[in-house]
Amino acid sequence: TEVTEKLEEVVMIWIKQIRQVLVESEQMRREADDIGPTAELEYWKTRMSSFSSLLDEIKSSRVKKIISILQAARSKTLKQWKELDSNITIVANEAKDNVKYLYTLDKFFGPLAKASPVTMMEHIPSLMNTVCMIYCTSPYYNTSERMTSLLLKITNQMINTCKTYLCEG
Repeated sequence: TEVTEKLEEVVMIWIKQIRQVLVESEQMRREADDIGPTAELEYWKTRMSSFSSLLDEIKSSRVKKIISILQAARSKTLKQWKELDSNITIVANEAKDNVKYLYTLDKFFGPLAKASPVTMMEHIPSLMNTVCMIYCTSPYYNTSERMTSLLLKITNQMINTCKTYLCEG
């Protein structure tokens, strides 16, 4: 029982740390008013990396051994652990999925950032079709909040590109 208590203490520390990571990940993002869509992709790539690493750690043999010992001891901390494990898996899957879908837009980011306004306009219909596809098929990115944020960033990039074109022309 002494070993079980020590392991429960360790798991409770992990639970507290993981909850903190989850809480921080759900806080509002502070972004500049004029950032483009590349920032959205970078945000999700960073999030995917962080949560994938955390998931790898949770699935490590060291952690699995501790959890199996606590299962054998019928520890009450396991209910919280399993819930957090599930939450981390969901958040990691969301980030991975969002990166996958946002990468389909990556081919438009260059023309949006470097083209003339006329050339940029040629890319808008296929860009909007791709955004529509993301909205219709992504299990995580299809909220009005996410779409508004993405469309705002696309618009910001178009405005910045036009400003640059006007100032250099």
